[in-house]
Amino acid sequence: MDGAEEGMSSTGAGGSMSHKECVDGITKSLQHPTVRFLREKMEQAGCPVWGRLLMAITCKGQTSAGGYSSGRGITICCNHMSFQNEIDQVIIHELIHAYDDCRAKNLDWTNCAHHACSEIRANHLSGDCHYKRELLRGFLKIRGHEQECVRRRSLKSVQSNPHCSDITAKDAIEAIWGICYNDTTPFDRAP
Repeated sequence: MDGAEEGMSSTGAGGSMSHKECVDGITKSLQHPTVRFLREKMEQAGCPVWGRLLMAITCKGQTSAGGYSSGRGITICCNHMSFQNEIDQVIIHELIHAYDDCRAKNLDWTNCAHHACSEIRANHLSGDCHYKRELLRGFLKIRGHEQECVRRRSLKSVQSNPHCSDITAKDAIEAIWGICYNDTTPFDRAP
């Protein structure tokens, strides 16, 4: 999402794939089991995801790995990708935002609580906060790392929304944490 509409993730390791490598990686991601599952669930909800809604771009002036924009699709920042797994993660994270946008019908990305809920869900359900990923980021906590990571990454994303001050973002995350963290739809449980 641009500005208020975008829920950016920052999973990239700072690499830089060529545009062709990135497009090939996106095509390969479409076969990833979780990506296929999310696409199927979105189609069942009346919001099919076509390959053309996944755009490989060069991102300027941002450190995120990609984003979702309501009505426009998902962008993957090729210049922030190094490995196939990073592309898979970005697409899964952003597809959860797209799924939320589809099922909510009235999701308002300028509403800090709405944005916070989708960020909590995307960070929790996408695997962004898996122990190994956190270890590679330099976070070495043994217990409670996953929830701490989800809070940290969600807060960072909501704070980037120009409609949400730092305090408003924090308050929004705290207010809706339990409901949104425990909402694993469309999964039966957190993957």
